[in-house]
Amino acid sequence: MQHRASDRELIGLLDEGQLEVLEEEGRLEPWLGEAPAREEDLAAAEERLGVRFPPSLRAFFLASDGWKRVEGWVDLVHPCGSVSWMRDGDDGGSVIEVYDEIPDNDDYVRLFRRSVEVARGEDYWLLDPTDTGPDGEWAAYLFAPKYGDLREFPNFSALFHDGYDDMD
Repeated sequence: MQHRASDRELIGLLDEGQLEVLEEEGRLEPWLGEAPAREEDLAAAEERLGVRFPPSLRAFFLASDGWKRVEGWVDLVHPCGSVSWMRDGDDGGSVIEVYDEIPDNDDYVRLFRRSVEVARGEDYWLLDPTDTGPDGEWAAYLFAPKYGDLREFPNFSALFHDGYDDMD
C-alpha cells in the first residue's frame, strides 16, 4: 500500500520562515521538489542497501523523491533509487582513496566507508547508519572535500534545513 505524505508531514519539513511560501490553499509555491516516491521504490532502495532509512529521510522521499534545484555546492538530492554507499560511487571511492593516503584522516575514511550518500555535487550529504539516535535518526554530515570540512547534524532533516537556505 502506497503512503503519500500528508500536508502535515510536508509542513513538518519546513521552519517558520519557509512556511511563508505557503499559499492560502496550503500548497507549496513554488514546489522545488519532485513527485513523491512510491513505498515500493523506497522499500527496494532499503533492501538494496540492507538498511531501513531513518524517519526524516523516509518522510522526505514520501514527500519528494529527490530534489534537483539545490544550490551552493550540492547539485542534487538523489531520488531514493539512486542513494548509495559513498564507498561504491566512482566519486566517493576516489575521495576515500585520496583521504586514505593523507596521514591522520582515519576517522574521515572510516566515516566515508560506512556512510550512505544522499546528495552530491562538489560537496556531499552523508548519513551514518552506525550512529543512530533513540528516535531512529542517523547522524548526518555535510562534507566539502576541497576544504576537508566536515559538519555534523543530528539528522537528515537538520541537514536539509541548513541546505535549504542556499536553495531558491
